[in-house]
Amino acid sequence: MPGERLSMRKIRGVLRLRLGHQLPQRAVAQSLGLSQGAINGYLSRARRAGLGWPLADELADERLEALLFPPPPDVATDQRPVPDWAVVHRELRRPNMTLALLWEEYRSAAADGFGYSWFCDLYRDWAGRLKPTLRQIHPAGERLFVDFAGHSMEVIEGTTGEIRRAEIFVAVLGASSFTYAEATWSQTLPDWVGAHVNALRFLGGVPRQIVSDNLKSGITKACFYEPTVNRTYAAMAAHYGTAIIPARPSSRATRRRLRWACRWCSAGFWRGCGTGGSSPWPN
Repeated sequence: MPGERLSMRKIRGVLRLRLGHQLPQRAVAQSLGLSQGAINGYLSRARRAGLGWPLADELADERLEALLFPPPPDVATDQRPVPDWAVVHRELRRPNMTLALLWEEYRSAAADGFGYSWFCDLYRDWAGRLKPTLRQIHPAGERLFVDFAGHSMEVIEGTTGEIRRAEIFVAVLGASSFTYAEATWSQTLPDWVGAHVNALRFLGGVPRQIVSDNLKSGITKACFYEPTVNRTYAAMAAHYGTAIIPARPSSRATRRRLRWACRWCSAGFWRGCGTGGSSPWPN
């Protein structure tokens, strides 16, 4: 049920404080005793009406109300412009993107389009018809999933013919599934941290969170509520300004991208790789 409409005096106060004095929306909400959602709604209406501050002296309350709350267009539902839901779904993966922002863009291009509530309901109906699996939307740069692949690989020294076993470290970006893989001699802490450093250097940036499987080298104590991160591993995260998020035990959804990348590596991606001539590490 829609909330009660504010008086024009209070709406003028919202515009004055936000547009005239450039106060943050939180401060405006506290000053006028309103919710931030209500503030955002009235500011959105003002933007669509092309209103700024100061308002014209001759703009009466009746005219201001007509500009902010125009009557809904008399357009049949099947004649309203329908958004491209696939584009909306993809745009939601961008950092700080919300349905409210996408709806504002949609309405700015289609004045006779659907209202916000209707827009959200139609999108959820469309998303609900997708393949019935647990879908996780990861904003770009938000999470990097890391683990060792389940199967090791054989590394043959080119000069001596010696065969050694190497572990495969895998790092996968949540939004794009962009994958970094590296072979190390073991799953010990130095190799674990070193592989992280190489992965971040390869990616050219640092995600906000690193989601780690419960490997002993990184997670000292795996627990659903209070997992314990290795001190060296935590120090590495602090150095790069990111956070270590241990994967929940038995969480299939968290490991989905890693399982795909690990299968890809184990299926023969490493076939034909040799050892570097000047490096003691697997190439």
